Amino acid sequence: MNEINDKNVLTRVEGRVGIIQINRPKVLNALDQQTMNELVAALEEFDKSEEIGCLVLTGNERAFAAGADIKQMATATPVDMLNNPFIDYWDRLSRINKPIIAAVSGYALGGGCELAMACDMIIASESALFGQPEINLGVIPGAGGTQRLTRAVGKAVAMEMVLNGRQLSAEEALGYGLVNRVVPVELYLEEAIKFAAEIAARAPVAVRLGKEAINAAFETNLQAGLALERRLFYMLFATEDQQEGMDAFVNKRPAEWKGK
Repeated sequence: MNEINDKNVLTRVEGRVGIIQINRPKVLNALDQQTMNELVAALEEFDKSEEIGCLVLTGNERAFAAGADIKQMATATPVDMLNNPFIDYWDRLSRINKPIIAAVSGYALGGGCELAMACDMIIASESALFGQPEINLGVIPGAGGTQRLTRAVGKAVAMEMVLNGRQLSAEEALGYGLVNRVVPVELYLEEAIKFAAEIAARAPVAVRLGKEAINAAFETNLQAGLALERRLFYMLFATEDQQEGMDAFVNKRPAEWKGK
């Protein structure tokens, strides 16, 4: 896959990992409509590729994304917002089948925090700062912040962040379960790519269905979730990778996955 170097988003491939970088450093990677369109389009392109097994979404050391571009919203009416596809991009992101790892350094605020939480896992640098400061603008999060944040850190902390603008340091975010791990700033992207490469080396169909089953746990009750898990588990016994994986285990050899 060729490297794409457009205005707001950069992409590249390392092995079986597709890397998407927000590239608006002068405005701390603020998320405007063009940026989100390019970002989601790049994710969707990588999602279609059989050569890619896992995705990494990142910004730069100073900012993952410091929120939405407020200038685009300042004079909007409710109808303007209703007709604007901006928030719909988060819905499209949630439909990506392959795992997405957010590599977060510096500011992840407002829409940036929502973007990180819409990913499946988060690797944070020691400088990462998570927050939903929309209350300071007279609004609340509108791209999943109140819902995903509450599921991640619990009601009490989410209330404090949404109603009073509290921000979480990387270590606090780790303690509350918002991120997977915290690493030095100079290593955060390298660690995320390494993590993604490990996942990309697993059986592709099983990875996809495992992500689906875990996400369903937030949408269904326990019995419905268990029923889905069982169906997906049985489904994997129709794959060549299941046969290969179990044969490799029995014969004490490395498995060679085909994604079939």
